Amino acid sequence: MATDKWNATDLPDLTGRTAVVTGANSGIGLKAAEALARAGAHVVFAVRDPERGRAAAAAVHGSTEVRRLDLADLSSVREFAADWKGELHLLLNNAGVMMLPEQRTRDGFEMQFGTNHLGHFALTNLLLPHITDRVVTVSSGLHRGGTGVIDFADLNRAAHYSPTGAYAQSKLANLLFTLELQRRLTESGSPVRATAAHPGYAATNLQSHAASPLSRVFMKVGNRFMAQDDAAGALPTLYAATQDLPGASYVGPDGFQEMRGAPTLVGRSAAASDPEAAKRLWTVSEELTGTRFPLEAAVPRG
Repeated sequence: MATDKWNATDLPDLTGRTAVVTGANSGIGLKAAEALARAGAHVVFAVRDPERGRAAAAAVHGSTEVRRLDLADLSSVREFAADWKGELHLLLNNAGVMMLPEQRTRDGFEMQFGTNHLGHFALTNLLLPHITDRVVTVSSGLHRGGTGVIDFADLNRAAHYSPTGAYAQSKLANLLFTLELQRRLTESGSPVRATAAHPGYAATNLQSHAASPLSRVFMKVGNRFMAQDDAAGALPTLYAATQDLPGASYVGPDGFQEMRGAPTLVGRSAAASDPEAAKRLWTVSEELTGTRFPLEAAVPRG
């Protein structure tokens, strides 16, 4: 499904709509927030550091506000959701960490799995009663990396930690989450759609925290000479958030190896399309986060 160079100026009028963008203070999150605000949406910057969030929001033309959200702390996620009042049209699960040295979230989870997947899993379930349109979760082409599957026996990678493997698992989890979320939304009769996107190779500060010094050098060079900018990297997210796409769609760049280009529907690994793995991950994620799908009674088991 080609888009003929779709870009942020093609966004529909979003006046009267509210969007939450996690990690909106920099990178593709900031560029997505800027574009949504320009199109008329009221954009909530959901960020770990409110001071940085306010500095970023101050430069955005449009209606914005800043609220604290630390995805590596489930108490912060619950507090953010408990404070929400009124409708929420768009939830962009954008924030993430990448290829970190081994560390744990406040709740004891491996940091990349805990932040990139479990934090957003809990946030989505807690906010879902307010959401009226779309949940977009940002994954990565690197979901194909690592072992290529979810290691249910060792989700925290305690026995064999690898920064790249842990990141790949978290991004695979994002796609399985989207798949199962859409199944549950459909079964419950909800009009809300769950979609996913990946930015291709976009130059952001996400890569600067890689565990390996060699990786940081390689990524710095790649960001300068190979990557598209963060505004282009935000386009798949914006496309997934605003265009009339089927539920569980996955959007990425249309160029070589999906590294850069205009947004279009893209493929995913077989593991990311496995409905049984998606259901299993959902069940485990409910147990780990203590959150459940709010329309659970309407969703058949099995």
